[in-house]
Amino acid sequence: MNDQNDPLLLDHEADGIRELDNKLPRWWVWLFYITIIFSAVYLGYYHVFAMGKLSGEEYKVEAAAGEKLKGAAMAKFESTIGTLAPSKESADLNAGRQTFMLLCAPCHRPDGGGLVGPNLCDDYWIHGSNFVDNVKTIWNGVPEKGMITWKTTLNPKQIYDVASFIYTLRGTKPVNPKPPENLTPVRTGPSEYE
Repeated sequence: MNDQNDPLLLDHEADGIRELDNKLPRWWVWLFYITIIFSAVYLGYYHVFAMGKLSGEEYKVEAAAGEKLKGAAMAKFESTIGTLAPSKESADLNAGRQTFMLLCAPCHRPDGGGLVGPNLCDDYWIHGSNFVDNVKTIWNGVPEKGMITWKTTLNPKQIYDVASFIYTLRGTKPVNPKPPENLTPVRTGPSEYE
């Protein structure tokens, strides 16, 4: 039982512990009431009266805008592929090397000597040996030979950087290179990186 001197103690007792009848602070109670009011307004605004867009609808709008931007960037890059020259900037080549090691080396080996994919160091290029041909091959892939279309995975800058890095591999001598797959050498002169 409660003593007159101890009005906060309840009759409830468990394992020798008596429960207190503390009142919550007023600020906490008002915060709780505000959250209830907010949830009612939110429910009415978004779900009952449909005055605002739900997050799924907003996502679709933003995804469409993003796809439009991506399509414009891809179209711009595709229109300039024919005028590209390999980068000689060390930052671009380092970025291209990192991308190559992560995504290309499993098929072309880290030294570019070829494994499943062709040798990138010799003069026997299947899809053309100039830089523009290399960029197009990376951009469009070679699905019939198992090389994916990288334009759906990498952005144009990454493709340009990795193509620039691959261009530096020409004329290098990898250990145990894959034999030529195109028996006609296509390079007309030495690489500018030799």
